[in-house]
Amino acid sequence: MKITIVGAGAWGTTLATLARENGHEVILWSRSSATSLQAAIAGSQAIVSAISMKGVRSIVQQLQTIGLGTETILVSATKGLDPNSGTATALPKLPSQLWQAAFPDNPVVVLSGPNLSKEIQQGLPAATVVASDRPAAATQVQTLFSSPRFRVYTNDDPLGVELGGALKNVMAIAVGTCDGLNLGTNAKSGLITRGLAEMIRIGVHWGAKADTFYGLSGMGDLMATCSSVLSRNYQVGYGLAQGQTLTEILAHLEGTAEGVNTTQVLLQVAQHQGIELPIAEQVYGLIQGQITPQEAIAALMSRVSKPER
Repeated sequence: MKITIVGAGAWGTTLATLARENGHEVILWSRSSATSLQAAIAGSQAIVSAISMKGVRSIVQQLQTIGLGTETILVSATKGLDPNSGTATALPKLPSQLWQAAFPDNPVVVLSGPNLSKEIQQGLPAATVVASDRPAAATQVQTLFSSPRFRVYTNDDPLGVELGGALKNVMAIAVGTCDGLNLGTNAKSGLITRGLAEMIRIGVHWGAKADTFYGLSGMGDLMATCSSVLSRNYQVGYGLAQGQTLTEILAHLEGTAEGVNTTQVLLQVAQHQGIELPIAEQVYGLIQGQITPQEAIAALMSRVSKPER
């Protein structure tokens, strides 16, 4: 197949390498490319979006202007929430929902999982999930990237898979803060476990399947993001615990920490919908500079005792 990957950052470059290893023709395009987007997608049977959340709307609009055949598969590999679509009565859009709204007749597939780009680039084994409400499209994308070092599973809950990838970034900021304060393994384990419960709570409210969050795009991605210094969101939390400002941290990151924007959008959802998200609330206070890391920990530890479930 001919594939166009939009976004030449670490993740887009990694996906391009995986597809090329499988013998596919791959065009890697970014805003700095010498060719136009129209030329880059010409003849492509699949277009993979591997850009940050803030760039999705712009690319969607450009492709609408260019026009796509309805047989073109659109693959969303972005993890985040759209900050411009949520209201008091409507939930914010996920990347794949922006794609589907713009191209209602095209198959849209979500790609998400515990995929730290640098490890995959080193040839280390990894696994991911592709999800769609069109099983044939998910299976086709599965064959694009599957290899002996990159195992790809399919899933029929694209909403849950996509939410898992977005929400775990918020929890990674919390866990990075925990490690930055040297609070120990017990605290970190408790925080990750309760973070997963929070992800499931918001996911089920959104309409996703609870079981999806126990898979690669939920628990799997959460474990990877919360246990590796390669995670940009983990680095944000760790830096905040070390007394750095958010501006200082973001200025030195290699790429985008999507959890910062996701936390802000998520808190708006929680407030409008009346959903209890204590960890996300403390992360929001941290990134806004409203509380210290020590105050965030104290607030979580002093919550009213309750049953685990």
